[in-house]
Amino acid sequence: MQRVTIPAIGADVAWRDAARQFLAAGTPPSDILWGGPAAAPDLFATDSAPRTGGAATVPRSFISLAQSVVWHSDPERFARLYALLWRLRDAPHLMTDRGDADLSRLRQMEKNVRRCQHKMKAFVRFRDIGTVGANRRSFAAWFEPTHHTVEPTADFFVRRFGDMNWRILTPDISAIFEGGVLSFQQGQPKPDLPADASEQLWITYFRNIFNPARLKIGAMQSEMPKKYWKNLPEAASIPDLIANANTRARQMAEAAPTLPPARLAQVQAQLAANTSAWTGPTDTLPAAISACTRCQLHCNATQAVLGQGPLDAALMIVGEQPGDQEDLSGKPFIGPAGQLFDRIAAQVGLNRQQAYVTNAVKHFKFVARGKRRIHQRATTAEIEHCRWWLDAERARVQPKLTLAMGAVAAEALTGRSTPVLARRGKIETALDGLPVLITLHPAYVLRLPDGPARIDALAALKADLGTAANLIA
Repeated sequence: MQRVTIPAIGADVAWRDAARQFLAAGTPPSDILWGGPAAAPDLFATDSAPRTGGAATVPRSFISLAQSVVWHSDPERFARLYALLWRLRDAPHLMTDRGDADLSRLRQMEKNVRRCQHKMKAFVRFRDIGTVGANRRSFAAWFEPTHHTVEPTADFFVRRFGDMNWRILTPDISAIFEGGVLSFQQGQPKPDLPADASEQLWITYFRNIFNPARLKIGAMQSEMPKKYWKNLPEAASIPDLIANANTRARQMAEAAPTLPPARLAQVQAQLAANTSAWTGPTDTLPAAISACTRCQLHCNATQAVLGQGPLDAALMIVGEQPGDQEDLSGKPFIGPAGQLFDRIAAQVGLNRQQAYVTNAVKHFKFVARGKRRIHQRATTAEIEHCRWWLDAERARVQPKLTLAMGAVAAEALTGRSTPVLARRGKIETALDGLPVLITLHPAYVLRLPDGPARIDALAALKADLGTAANLIA
């Protein structure tokens, strides 16, 4: 049996080199006695270097695992790693076998080491040991890690505190960084470090960021185990902070600021601006619609298209939104869809001049394709924003009947977005309680190709316009 002593400093490299050579030489785990410098000698083991042999291939995931586990405090860590490495020769898939007991044990050791490294980064507290006038400031800290994590964690402190000299002293291994050079030494007893004036500032900060209303003692001790408290200057404040947490939380609640009157007025104004109720003078409504910026549609449209017609009209005709020609002229229903509507209305005796004609959405929504502006359907949010103006128009006109042409108009008036084809020809109740006759939009008819579908749609639109004319007669 061969005995291998792994030094405390540089343990990762020493174990890796020894394990590589043993594996290449075909030495089974049972023939090796691994130990650290403090391990007791074995009567039947001989200190000897492993025999050299051929190269050995090692899974990359095992290398990452070993780089952490070698720093664990378990004296069997080197043997456990080599035993798994030996098995990996014939079964490299073991690194993905979650049910393997050996791998599971090593994964837990890896997790413990990384947790210890995290605690070291969080709980090392430096004290100033430098002299006045020195070229570089000097600091020292005492730390008691659970595992041998000083060496693998030292690079973190080099990157963070590269402009000063420092030393992290532990009972095991100490890290020394002087003049930009990192070195390691054997551990030592806890030194008598001088008091640091900045500690009181840190304690004051810690006490002030402590939130008594969110105190969870179990979670706090999980993240800051009690074993570290003795070396943390702020830990002396924790018992007092816990004991007075309830009192402080109550005082914080009593001292909480109330909403300033100016801010309250702004909130109330914002709420009022988003309710669908126009309260301004009736004669200012057209100007208010023209100046609307309640949604983004006003950014690209030429202008808001206002409703037209007698303010005492018995019939209100609501379309979806302006088209290209309406956007340029500022008048509703003058494009191809409006012209089709006029022809059918004349056939059934519906006088458009006696109706109030408007749109559910007041600005033209489109996407530019070359020189053309292609109509885009308004979103529910845009319909909701524009309902402010539609409700104001309806309150102003008080129509006996409203004709909703198309899905957007039907949704704006009734709040329902179900398909229009299943609803057309029916009278529904609007959100304000007035009757609404649902029909197709003339633009829908124009988009249909010549054929039976278009003929049926024209007939349906004509029938609905005839129904409207009869209801207001």
